[in-house]
This record gives sequence, C-alpha cells and structure tokens, in this order.
Amino acid sequence: MKLDRPTIESALAALSEKLRAEGVTGEMCIFGGAAMVLAFDAREATRDVDAVFRPADTVRRAAAIVAAELSLPENWLNDGVKGYVSANQDYVDDRMPKDLPNLRVLRPSAEYLLAMKCMAARVPGYDTGGDRADLEFLARHLGLGSAEQVLDIVTRYYPIERITAKTRFFVEEIIGGMQT
Repeated sequence: MKLDRPTIESALAALSEKLRAEGVTGEMCIFGGAAMVLAFDAREATRDVDAVFRPADTVRRAAAIVAAELSLPENWLNDGVKGYVSANQDYVDDRMPKDLPNLRVLRPSAEYLLAMKCMAARVPGYDTGGDRADLEFLARHLGLGSAEQVLDIVTRYYPIERITAKTRFFVEEIIGGMQT
C-alpha cells in the first residue's frame, strides 16, 4: 500500500487524537519519502513514514492502533531512519501539518534531507524506488549543479570519514546525469 498526502495527513491527525486521549503531546520529525510528499510535493506517495518521535513507546502504541483503524500497514510509521540521523540536526516545520493539537511535526531542512539521501545512496530495488529521483529533485530545488556542491552539503551534516565511495559515486553519477 502506498501512502499519499491525504492518507499521511489522516494518519497523523488520528495519531494526534490518540495522543490527546492519553494526555500526551508528541513530537516527530518526518524524513525520507514522506517528507518528499508532504513538504516538496516531489512525489505522489511513499510506502511508509520514516520518523523519529517521542515519547517513543506512546507514539508507537498509538500508531499501531491508527494502523488497525485506518487499514494501514503495521509499520506505516517506523523509526528505521535513526541510523541516518546526524549529530548536526537541522529541523524545520514549514509545509508540515500544523493543525494537530497533540503532535508537533517537523522535517529536516532541504539540505539535511539531501545529505541523508546521499548517505543512504539506495538504488532502485524490489521494494524501493531508491534515492535517485529524490536526490535529483533536491539538488535542483537547492540550485546545486556539481557533485562538489552536493558533497559540501553532506559534510555539513556527516563527518567526511563517514562518506563512502558508494555515496561519492552515487552523487557524481546523478549530478553528472543531470548536466547532460
């Protein structure tokens, strides 16, 4: 099942309502495809909502109830993105749902999201479209025309020693392809 903007927004509203019923205000930062859908209208849908959230156990429990009630995949909301979160976090709330009384929703800045996409450097596969289209979109959105400019942004968020050859080649291939 693909999650489009209306589905994600409905699920977040239901999540806020579940948190309200527990007397809790949650906070989450949405990454990946869901951020591309909500903040940039860069794609129609995503397969899940990658996020970090707190209070983690309460949000996870509420998300499971929302999944059952809205017939969403069990892992519609997951925190698998934690491994890519930078120590130099740069979060904003623009273009994210704001009418959720018990849930504050943030996203990474365009630069931070670009850096994360570069670090993941996923190629299309059986269950993913990869990061190519998102990286192209974000590079254009930010007015970046060279691999060096992109990698300069990546090093703002991640230590240079963590930037693998795979990431460098991925960026060079994509940015080079945009110039032809």
